[in-house]
Amino acid sequence: MNKSVSSNQYKEFGANLFAPFLFWAGLCLLLLTLYSCQDSEENYNDGLNIPPHGYHSNLSEYGFFSGVMRNLDPVDSLLPYDLNTELFSDYTKKQRFVYIPEGEPAQITGNNTLEFPDGSVLIKNFYYPHDERDPALDRTLIETRLLKLRQGNWTANTYVWNEEQNEAFLRQTGSNQEISWLDYKGVERMVNYRIPSVNDCSTCHSKESKLVPLGPEADNLNREYTYRSGRENQLEKWRSRGFLSADTELAFLSEMPVWDDPSTGTLNNRARAYLHVNCSSCHNPAGSARNSALFLEYTQEDPYYIGVCKTPVAAGSGSGGLRYSIEPGSPDESILFYRMESVKPQERMPEIGRTVVHEEAVDLIRDWIETMDLPACGGS
Repeated sequence: MNKSVSSNQYKEFGANLFAPFLFWAGLCLLLLTLYSCQDSEENYNDGLNIPPHGYHSNLSEYGFFSGVMRNLDPVDSLLPYDLNTELFSDYTKKQRFVYIPEGEPAQITGNNTLEFPDGSVLIKNFYYPHDERDPALDRTLIETRLLKLRQGNWTANTYVWNEEQNEAFLRQTGSNQEISWLDYKGVERMVNYRIPSVNDCSTCHSKESKLVPLGPEADNLNREYTYRSGRENQLEKWRSRGFLSADTELAFLSEMPVWDDPSTGTLNNRARAYLHVNCSSCHNPAGSARNSALFLEYTQEDPYYIGVCKTPVAAGSGSGGLRYSIEPGSPDESILFYRMESVKPQERMPEIGRTVVHEEAVDLIRDWIETMDLPACGGS
């Protein structure tokens, strides 16, 4: 005898049939959502593999460079950049790159400061050419330093290149490396190059107890650079690429002189630019050397705070037995000049970042002090 099936029985049968399907569909949807969240982090890095927290053990894991890594050929989400006046680091050469997340441009605030968005990365590669007279010859990569901005805080990591020059490995503790090369005169030079520790980095990169970038200030970036697409002002390039806010007015921005190029500024301005880049990271009212009351920012206008006829706060071997930071007309009687000429760890300035004398800069500062049109200290 045939039995009829009621509509309620059909509904119950259908519910039982599709219940497992609905369970697995919901699970798949949940997994897809989680995967999408992970994928959004990858998109936030524009195809790079930058961890939201922590760091990689190997430089190659970030995906900054395409092809043979030692060629430092950046992927499209990076921009190379250079500076008008750069920090001296025992005659190393440097290749710099910046990453800024898409849709999150940097802003230029007061005092030529660049305010970077979260997720930004500054990449600085240090190397020595085998022969400075022919840059096309080979080079030795020493280290790559990363500054990464997360939740408003910069963190520093150093990656040291291996002998094979095919990888760089994270090293948080400092080390030394013997390097030799031929300089632009063909003279063989040697240096016991210091690779900084994390604590070393914070010594110079500290402002109001926070880690900050040093080189990329608006006026120091305001220069032309030869890109693959041609020569262009760097800040204009940053703006057109979305690395810098589209409404940034560039026409009235100042341009820091190139310290060793007389065509870019007066002797005074070039000397001040050099001291700003190499000294003011510590010697400013918020820096680690603020207790010295020697403030060497490019914008500082008071001769006393620059060091003219200023006695040191704390006497010691670093003063060389001299009375004033700067004695106008007398570089050999000036503490600032004395410390630039010294290589002794307790005397030299800067304390970190150099082990040899920057001979060309010493000549610049000598000329600057000798030609100062200011009265001698002490009324003599």
